Parts: sequence; structure tokens; C-alpha cells
Amino acid sequence: MTHYEGELRVSSTMRFAIIASRWNPKITDVLLDGARVALTIHGVHPAQVDVVRVAGAWEIAQACEMLALSGRYAALMALGCVIRGDTRHFEHVADQCAHGLMQVSLRHNLPIANGVLAVECHADAAARAGGSHGNKGEEVALVAIEMADLATRLASDEFSP
Repeated sequence: MTHYEGELRVSSTMRFAIIASRWNPKITDVLLDGARVALTIHGVHPAQVDVVRVAGAWEIAQACEMLALSGRYAALMALGCVIRGDTRHFEHVADQCAHGLMQVSLRHNLPIANGVLAVECHADAAARAGGSHGNKGEEVALVAIEMADLATRLASDEFSP
């Protein structure tokens, strides 16, 4: 039985993009910083990373679609924060954002790491943006690197299903 798994390995030809919401900036800016640091620590030069800022989580999937169409990226990272309020708006935004990201990923065969937090309150978000639950921006960056490596391996001549 052959085993395939992505590694935290980056080539100098790989490009990455981070799509980050400006909504809830006290959270999203920390997620973005965490992603940037993790990418750098794992060998991704800052020149290999593009950052695209959008208004809110609703706009992230559309920006990912535009970037996917360019064919320039090994993986994308989506960062945002949706906090439950008193209306159903939370469900619409969080669910449709995740659904849109998956559609773009599958349509373009492009890894998209979902770091859009969908939380009950600001404290939950803070716990995931450098607090007691770590920094989901860092985790998303690691997923993007691993999936980009796996995609490269599975697309290579070495892989013959």
C-alpha cells in the first residue's frame, strides 16, 4: 500500500495568497499576522505571498474565485471572523462563506485553507486569534503549505493511481 501525505515543504516557485476580511480587525489582523509569521518560519519568502483585503467574510469566496482564475497560486488562505448576533445574518454569512470556499476549491482543484472563524462571542474569537486556543491564522498557513505540497506530489509523475 502506497501512502501519500503532504509535508511542510515549499518550493521557490510556489505562490500563496491570503484573503483576509477587514471586518472585526482586532481579530482578523492577528490572524493575518499569525499566517505571515508561520509562512516565513516554514520557508515561504514574503515575495511569494500576496495579501488581499476584502470588506467582510461574505466577500472572501468571490476574491478566492478571482485569484483561482489567475492560476498563479499553489494555495489560498481565507481569514475572517463572523460573530453571532441577534439575527440570522451570522448563519447566512458563515455558512455561505464556507460553502463558497469549498466550491472554488473543488472547481479549480486548488487548496483553500478556511480560517474564517464562526464564533458565539468576541471572547471565543480572541481565544482563537492568539489566545488560549492558539492562532488559527498560523494553523491555516500550515494547512496551505501541506496541501500545496500534497497537490504537487499527486500531480507529479510519481503518482499513478
